Amino acid sequence: MDNNIIKSHLQESNQILNEFINAPHSLGLIEEAGKLMLESLKNGGKIISCGNGGSMCDAMHFAEELTGKFRNNRSSIPAVAISDPSHITCVANDYGFDFVFSRFIESIGNKNDTLLVISTSGNSMNCIKAAEAAIQKGLKVVALTGKEGGKLASLAHVEIRAPKSNYADRAQEIHIKIIHCLIAFIEQGFKQ
Repeated sequence: MDNNIIKSHLQESNQILNEFINAPHSLGLIEEAGKLMLESLKNGGKIISCGNGGSMCDAMHFAEELTGKFRNNRSSIPAVAISDPSHITCVANDYGFDFVFSRFIESIGNKNDTLLVISTSGNSMNCIKAAEAAIQKGLKVVALTGKEGGKLASLAHVEIRAPKSNYADRAQEIHIKIIHCLIAFIEQGFKQ
């Protein structure tokens, strides 16, 4: 890979980020999602996060930054990513992969919780079933999506969609920036 290819990747990434920043509702949707999450936490709830592949890594990163530390020292904030391999393989074996997240929500999801569900297509069946299970239990749902938003767009209380691009990695780059914004928003809200 020569420098021109590297530069073109970075330029494309920058272009999509600028498109997201300048979209009319992007910043307001992040704030709206942050307020939902803060409301859950202030009412004794937690944030549960999930996704597949790189999106699972983002879900885990989100949760660990809240339970651990992001930028400043503070109390631990209740969050958990659905990422336990024994749970995932047990449910996948007994019920099918479509249910690996929803079974977790059924067991530990509570009315005051918020689900952060991450899917670059918005059409991952296990993410859709997680959102449906969350809604049935009275959780709020925040979805990070891409492309046209998929089925998750209509299920989420707040959907934040990355600009359409040819590859999932560009949506993932936007998602991690949104995640960092949400964590910062939550930390700031806990100071007040």
